[in-house]
Amino acid sequence: MASNGQKHCTHWIGGKPWTGTPGAAGDIYNPATGAITGTVEFGSATEVEAAVQAAAAAFGPWKETSLVKRASIMFAFRELVRAHAAELADLISSEHGKVASDAAGEVARGLEVVEFACGMPHLLKGAFSENVSASVDAYSIRQPLGVVAGITPFNFPAMVPMWMFPIAIAAGNTFVLKPSEKDPSTSVKLAELLAEAGLPDGVFNVVHGGKEAVDALLTHPEVRAVSFVGSTPVARYIYETGTAAGKRIQALGGAKNHMVVLPDADLDLAADAAVSAGFGSAGERCMAISVLVAVDPIGDELVGKIGERVAKLRVGPGDEPESEMGPLVTRAHRDKVASYLESGVADGAVLAVDGREHPNAGSADGFWLGPSVLDHVRPGMGCYSDEIFGPVLSVVRASSYEQAVEVINANPYGNGTAIFTNDGGAARRFTHEVEVGMVGINVPIPVPMAFYSFGGWKSSLFGDTHVHGTEGVHFYTKGKAVTTRWLDPSHGGVNLGFPVNS
Repeated sequence: MASNGQKHCTHWIGGKPWTGTPGAAGDIYNPATGAITGTVEFGSATEVEAAVQAAAAAFGPWKETSLVKRASIMFAFRELVRAHAAELADLISSEHGKVASDAAGEVARGLEVVEFACGMPHLLKGAFSENVSASVDAYSIRQPLGVVAGITPFNFPAMVPMWMFPIAIAAGNTFVLKPSEKDPSTSVKLAELLAEAGLPDGVFNVVHGGKEAVDALLTHPEVRAVSFVGSTPVARYIYETGTAAGKRIQALGGAKNHMVVLPDADLDLAADAAVSAGFGSAGERCMAISVLVAVDPIGDELVGKIGERVAKLRVGPGDEPESEMGPLVTRAHRDKVASYLESGVADGAVLAVDGREHPNAGSADGFWLGPSVLDHVRPGMGCYSDEIFGPVLSVVRASSYEQAVEVINANPYGNGTAIFTNDGGAARRFTHEVEVGMVGINVPIPVPMAFYSFGGWKSSLFGDTHVHGTEGVHFYTKGKAVTTRWLDPSHGGVNLGFPVNS
């Protein structure tokens, strides 16, 4: 803590807080009040170098640590996160703004990946084939890469890092995390819990900062792979810069997730789902439903039901139990999101619900915008084309199932989608035809469980590997095939002929 009682968030390098000379710094805000609650140090190439060298020094001993020991540390970390879940949720809520229940849910979903990583001794089992040729056996193994890095967004300061580092570390890598500077405290708390769980110094490091720190990680010769979650323009930059430097990259970008509602659907269920998926975490989710595709003739009725539900939502500070939706993360972001209400109307959309008029229970200086609905949106409008990343639900009217699918497949994003229907044939056809990486059937936010992998298609993913699950294990490891022959006394001596299988 700083002398004035405000937070002071520094880097975590080599198993302890960084004590080097501080450079630039940024403010930490409470989005519900607009007040500055602390500062976070911004790392330069110097701090990145220190973190990478700490990770590089720790890699050799950590790689040689037994799988059972690595897993035992993950188990201990799991229990510590569970014990400190409320504290972690409070940190998230105070710096991001999301309500307490949403923050607690984020920690729980991150824990699922920790639990998956606890099974690394099983996940790293290779294959063995006996007698592939005369007296020759073959087997495969997977080995860690070395120092790897994660660059994570503000909207999930606990869950997204936990999509990455538990698997990377359990597989034998060492890790450098560059979290969002907007809500940095959660990452440092996770580092403290890892140390308490018995993780050796240097295996996990945290460097705060902006583009300078990112570029230093992307070009550092010791960093073997980088995982990223964020906007599509930055994901493209991460991918192009990192691969040019010879690194393995998984870069998850933006989204424009569509939810199709067919006329046979339960409209009350669909309205509940649209409100929950559109406005949870103030719409600051890459898996938020931002476009509702209503297939004729149910559009007017469905929008009416959504409006009824939105009117009852309580918007307020995240630490108040009654709050269902909190503020946006910064004032600038709030203003940008609100601007789409004006531009949408200017482009011909109908503002069915104006979130600027929605009451909130927080400070007037907070970064508030209530849930909003733009109806009769058409592809080509800015409110449709852009990833708004806020509590704005766009409603597109479609005349048929076929037109609804055409709208989705024409969109440059392909992260998540959903369909609401009671027709199993339509649901199966949708799953087959839609060009999106994650699909929900009567499930509005189809985030996979940890033992599956998370990721989209098209401009929502740069690279070919999704996060966590078996793809995550493969991303942080490299395969090795071994062919072996143990000669017996009856071997036939020298043979200069071309080796053949016989």
